[in-house]
Amino acid sequence: MKPSLIALSIYALATVCAVPAALAQDAAGNARIQATAPSDWSMQVVSDGLDYPWDIARAGDRFLLTEKAGNIVVIENGRQRRHALQTSDPIVDEGGAGLLGMALSRDFAQSGVAYFYHSYRSDADLANKIIEARFDGDAWRETRVLLVGIPGHRLYNGGAIAIAPDGHLYVTTGWTGNRERPQDRASLAGKVLRMTLSGQAPPDNPFPGSLIYSYGHRNPQGMAWNPAGELFVVEHGESGHDEINRIRPGVNYGWPLAQGAERRDGMEPAWIESGRSTWAPAGAAFAGDELVIAALGSRELLAMDEGARALKRVFSSGDRIRDVLPVARDLYVITTNRSPRGEGPSKDRLLRLSPRQ
Repeated sequence: MKPSLIALSIYALATVCAVPAALAQDAAGNARIQATAPSDWSMQVVSDGLDYPWDIARAGDRFLLTEKAGNIVVIENGRQRRHALQTSDPIVDEGGAGLLGMALSRDFAQSGVAYFYHSYRSDADLANKIIEARFDGDAWRETRVLLVGIPGHRLYNGGAIAIAPDGHLYVTTGWTGNRERPQDRASLAGKVLRMTLSGQAPPDNPFPGSLIYSYGHRNPQGMAWNPAGELFVVEHGESGHDEINRIRPGVNYGWPLAQGAERRDGMEPAWIESGRSTWAPAGAAFAGDELVIAALGSRELLAMDEGARALKRVFSSGDRIRDVLPVARDLYVITTNRSPRGEGPSKDRLLRLSPRQ
């Protein structure tokens, strides 16, 4: 998911009058997302007929979505076009593996260049790779391979990819069910990776010559940067203990030796965790200085109250919400209504949420 730094202003609503003013409003007197409730948002279906969308981005008036089966959907003025991503290794669509994260280049409107994270089969095992591809208006074609051999799994692949404020490419990878890999800095599994747009390790990475930026992660699927440039990563726990982590370079986030708020020498506890319940957090984005999180398991949109280190439900449509994209005063969300353990079509939608006047 994306380093969204788009400011979101929302008019103050009568339903939040009971909330203290310091919490309910920003400096301009507009309502904070965390001060809203599900009834404070109106919902419009922008597009339906989607099948397991994973990531969403916006370029001008166009919305671009990845579908796990290997398609990129372009939605513009209510029209939907679906393109198969042409790759050197076939995209494997199996469980939670497939075409996952997407990051548009900063000059996408001119170049058509984007970066993708997708699953493929390597020596009969599932693996993941990072590629560059180009859209010419009619077709998407791979133009370069940046990284291959990221360990894969039917369920635990991570899969988020984003261009950070520092201009580098960040990627999250899953633990693959192997308890050794997340703590092993020789493995790319269970990590946050940082690389140049050509796939090289930047010289200021925490471990010289390594792509690893942080380690000890389980299944991180969303990332976002706040206006101060701090990176937050959201990840699935095991039987609860989902985590929101504030990422610092070179830090060990514990999995599988520690989880949630559990403390252990040399390991960083979660910034916020779900305890015994689960959110199954997926996409994440900053709307101004507020972190908004899409939750699959609890079927809701959550906003982070950083001061209280807690999350609050701000919207629910009954759908499994995969990703969120702030655009001006609105929030666009995509659904993924089929579990990766399920079969058949997912029957998903792109929704626009607007604050009620």
